Amino acid sequence: MTDAHEHGDSRGDSRLEAEGEVALARLALDGGDLAHAAGHLGNAITLDPRLPEVHEALAELAARAGGAQSALGYFTPAEPVIGDLACRAHLSAACGQWGQALRLLAGVLRHEPHRPWAAVAWLARVDLPQLIDPDDVMRAIATVVGGGLAEPLPAGPAESLRPFYQAVQHSAAAHPDHAGLLVMASGLARRYGEHARAIAWARHAQHSAPSHSGAVMLGYALRADGRPEEALAVWQQELRRDPTDLSLHTDVGELYARIGRPAEGLAWIEQALAVDPLHPQAAPALHGVRYALDGSGTHLAALVDHLREHPEHRYAATVLARCSAGLPWLGQVGQATEASVAMLRHVLEQQGTVRKTTISALEPASALRTLHEALPGLQLTVLAAHEPDLRKPLREVGVRLWRYEGMDAYPAIEPPSAKAAALMQSVADLSWPHLLAAYDHAVALSGLSLDDLLGLLAHPPAPGDDEAGRRLAARWPDIWVRAVQTFACLGLTHHRADQSWAGSDRRRVLLDLLFGVEDWVTETAAVALVTVAWTDPTARRDASEQLAHRLLEAVTASRTRAVTVLPSLCRLALAMPALEPSAAALAREVLAGLEPAADPDPEEPAPEVAAAKKRRWFGRR
Repeated sequence: MTDAHEHGDSRGDSRLEAEGEVALARLALDGGDLAHAAGHLGNAITLDPRLPEVHEALAELAARAGGAQSALGYFTPAEPVIGDLACRAHLSAACGQWGQALRLLAGVLRHEPHRPWAAVAWLARVDLPQLIDPDDVMRAIATVVGGGLAEPLPAGPAESLRPFYQAVQHSAAAHPDHAGLLVMASGLARRYGEHARAIAWARHAQHSAPSHSGAVMLGYALRADGRPEEALAVWQQELRRDPTDLSLHTDVGELYARIGRPAEGLAWIEQALAVDPLHPQAAPALHGVRYALDGSGTHLAALVDHLREHPEHRYAATVLARCSAGLPWLGQVGQATEASVAMLRHVLEQQGTVRKTTISALEPASALRTLHEALPGLQLTVLAAHEPDLRKPLREVGVRLWRYEGMDAYPAIEPPSAKAAALMQSVADLSWPHLLAAYDHAVALSGLSLDDLLGLLAHPPAPGDDEAGRRLAARWPDIWVRAVQTFACLGLTHHRADQSWAGSDRRRVLLDLLFGVEDWVTETAAVALVTVAWTDPTARRDASEQLAHRLLEAVTASRTRAVTVLPSLCRLALAMPALEPSAAALAREVLAGLEPAADPDPEEPAPEVAAAKKRRWFGRR
């Protein structure tokens, strides 16, 4: 399905364009060219579905065509166009073809649930439930929900779909014993967070006409309401009656894992795979449940392998995102833990000023540079650089990002080009569905030179000059810097991709960054190595061994001084496939011994800034 017209930059612009299209349609109507008028009306309703003039002109077209039924023939393009389908829906309603009208509107809503296509008078008729066969309502709900409707619904789609949902409620009230309608309506209610209603509808459907779909939907509603044991009971009873639904086996297995009983869940998924070893849900779910069992990055890499071998099994990306959600580096930028950053956050939060400050020990260059950039003129005193000295690379390296004059760090490389800085402003983000999505997104940086990518690490550009960017700069500059450094290192994973990993420039540079001076870039180079291991099976052993070696160096250093990058290195090592058991045990031991992280900033930026800076994640999802 395609749009007939590009949407304007704002509703105001779209409305003006829509009014222009209506004016052209009226000129065509006055000239008797009904086909031309229909084309303009399709464009107009695409631009602004709520514009009254569009519906008035559509009624005029119907009158000139000899009735709404005749006018339908002017909206039948060879390729479905969303505006034409909306016009067909409204004309179908005008000539009393209510079931067809609702089915057509549902197709439009499925394609664009975030736009106000349902804000039409005929959908709000009080007698509509008596005019439309409940089977048609059931199919319409299935069309809308089956388009991958989010659960819970974001604010935009929730508001746009509300007239449709209200019509569904009225139909359910008018046909309380139509089990199929209630089952589908339960799925829509669940997405609105109305779990009690979703449960009631599904339960009543099961009481009046028990069905497999009713049991499945009741389980979903119970699960959404935080009643997993009841959901499991419903599903397991249904599987005893009909064990052929392998997707339901998967749901049971994953729900067991979600409530902390992954071993029980694994058995259910293995039952499904015994029947179909390549089931599109069970096969990826197996790796997710195994990850819940032992936390090994081998299972995450197996999900990536599964996606590469079976790109049609998109559920693997869903499982990978679920395993990565909220985790530092796997799903979002890891938080900085330096004392200097804590002080910076406090000053910015209080909107205060500070002229002099002292910290007891030297911290990574990126942290101190971020402090100075955010608080220009600050006089910082560092009392000591404890051994082993973080200013010294762990081995001879060819790339040096920083140079030191005493305790002060300065970039040792030139700034990136203006083009590279602008590109990074549009690419860097604070969170992502999973590392594979971030890796795919970072391909936009693959055309940058090595000098530009390295320059971005030491000279991160400011956030964009928009609401989200200004808020980041004012409150959380450290998170933005770490986001830039993350994506610059992911950009390095795409550099000279024609070279095999073993002798590649990207390997040489990433290892220089990993084993160079201890810095935030040490963490983001480790992120890049995990990504390489996930995406390139031939590089797994080497990447794993290198990160294990760096982890051991950090653990050794932590015996005599604070190593702020150590938690990240532990977490990233555990995300590595093929990690040596001794290294995994060490990482777990270190993490278990760390004091619990402090409570997050009450205005943690991730949710708020993400709302202001929406990114549509493309690629493998």
